[in-house]
Amino acid sequence: MFIQTESTPNPATLKFLPGQSVLDTGTADFPTADAAARSPLARRIFSVDGVTGVFLGNDFVTVTKAEGIDWDHVKPAILGAVMEHFQSGQPALEGSDDSGGHAAHDGPDAEIVEQIKQLLDTRVRPAVAQDGGDITFHGFDRGVVYLHMQGACAGCPSSTLTLKMGIENLLRHYIPEVVEVRPVAA
Repeated sequence: MFIQTESTPNPATLKFLPGQSVLDTGTADFPTADAAARSPLARRIFSVDGVTGVFLGNDFVTVTKAEGIDWDHVKPAILGAVMEHFQSGQPALEGSDDSGGHAAHDGPDAEIVEQIKQLLDTRVRPAVAQDGGDITFHGFDRGVVYLHMQGACAGCPSSTLTLKMGIENLLRHYIPEVVEVRPVAA
């Protein structure tokens, strides 16, 4: 098994490409080791000293390291953990999540929210997945769209620029009711 790695815009995060499917659908974000209880793959990666976050995508795993830790020290152990997991035959994730990552929303703005989610799914999420992350809908209130940034996008130095110049402009162009986009914590 050959696992490729790619840098991301976030210097604390590295993208691992195992050359096979990681998750069949959706994504899974594990910002702490405690959150990784339902993922054998994330648990293995968190066993490496210095790992502070794991994000699973369709065909990649994004790993965030602690500040002050050098990638040269943790990358070989992470590669070993990923390889060991795929050789074990265990699933990356136990149980299922059918939400697609987006928060549910109903009420008078339901039609606008569906348009927002569709634009996120077709235009935004594929692009941020290339950088090892994901962005999901969290809420919509009085013209403000709240988005949750995951994986390499969480804590990325360019995430504010991505939100304001990219996503906000896109949503405002297609949906006049959108006036602003703001990030939310998990």
